[in-house]
Amino acid sequence: MLALRLQQQLGDLSLYADTTLSTQGITAIFGVSGVGKTSLINLIGGLTKPDKGQIIFNDRVLVDTDKGLFVPPERRKMGYVFHYARLFPHYSVKGNLQYGMSGAMKLHFDDIVQLLGIETLLPRLPAMLSGGEKQRVAIGRALLTAPELLLMDEPLASLDLPRKRELLPYLEKLSQDIQIPILYVSHNLDEIVRLADNVIVMSTGKIEAFAPLADIWSSSIFRPWLQADALSSILNVKVIEHHSLYTMSSVAISDQRLWLPQLQFQLGQSVRIRIDAAEVSLTLHKSTQTTIRNILRVKVVECIDDIEQVDVKLAIDSHFIWARITRWARDELEIKPGKWVYAQIKSLSLTRRL
Repeated sequence: MLALRLQQQLGDLSLYADTTLSTQGITAIFGVSGVGKTSLINLIGGLTKPDKGQIIFNDRVLVDTDKGLFVPPERRKMGYVFHYARLFPHYSVKGNLQYGMSGAMKLHFDDIVQLLGIETLLPRLPAMLSGGEKQRVAIGRALLTAPELLLMDEPLASLDLPRKRELLPYLEKLSQDIQIPILYVSHNLDEIVRLADNVIVMSTGKIEAFAPLADIWSSSIFRPWLQADALSSILNVKVIEHHSLYTMSSVAISDQRLWLPQLQFQLGQSVRIRIDAAEVSLTLHKSTQTTIRNILRVKVVECIDDIEQVDVKLAIDSHFIWARITRWARDELEIKPGKWVYAQIKSLSLTRRL
């Protein structure tokens, strides 16, 4: 657990936090530029000091301004990956990885190198690496310090699109294979969908919300961040069947199911799926003579008018799905909160394995 009770004045920005965060998996810190995301993890990592407050991580008091206590960065057991790799130019990749390596991690050196796919890079100097390769080395160096928490400050921000695509799969592997909590600063929604387990939403120096990604994504507080034509739903579900005749797999959503192209996962594996609101239509009665395979009984919980469209929030127990329909359809079908309808889902996509 990470407890933050702190204040810091940064020019015109007043940074304030009074919250306790679960640090399991990857927690994305999200918000527009200038709201204090990097400043927050710099305080957590000990790169800066708060004007007032307290930071406690795993029952260790790292900062207490009232008592004059400040644990320096090198004693916080935290790794830090910056925008830019910041490798030592005169050391080889292997030398960079071994710099600051914890004695306890010597036995895991080969595992980390293999996880990040940098075996062939070990003898090279940083000048011979691409941007994505440099960031993988920087991540490896941070992991080899045996951190209890990994801080990542927009590690993809300085990379072009091909290099981002190169690095993302390795970050996904990190979240699945390394049991180290990660605080991941980003303002990129695609990164967050692929990587985050939980999300902190920041606005003008304050933490506005902290919750699992699926809950944040469907909430009203996150809605302003979604592009007008890109409203979607995120669901964490489990694989329950692979069809014996067709290349299809089904996942459970409460006591109902969804079909999607065959997944190469074992039954019971948790996965994350994404459903675009434009791919969801509503009907009052379930149709059996249709090419649409995915039809769910849902309850309307909210209707939001948006010019000629209406965004409808639908509930299946604790899961939420957005549908985007016309005002005409809303009025004709009398769609309103509390009404039970059927959601016809034309397509959905797999986001990641959990």
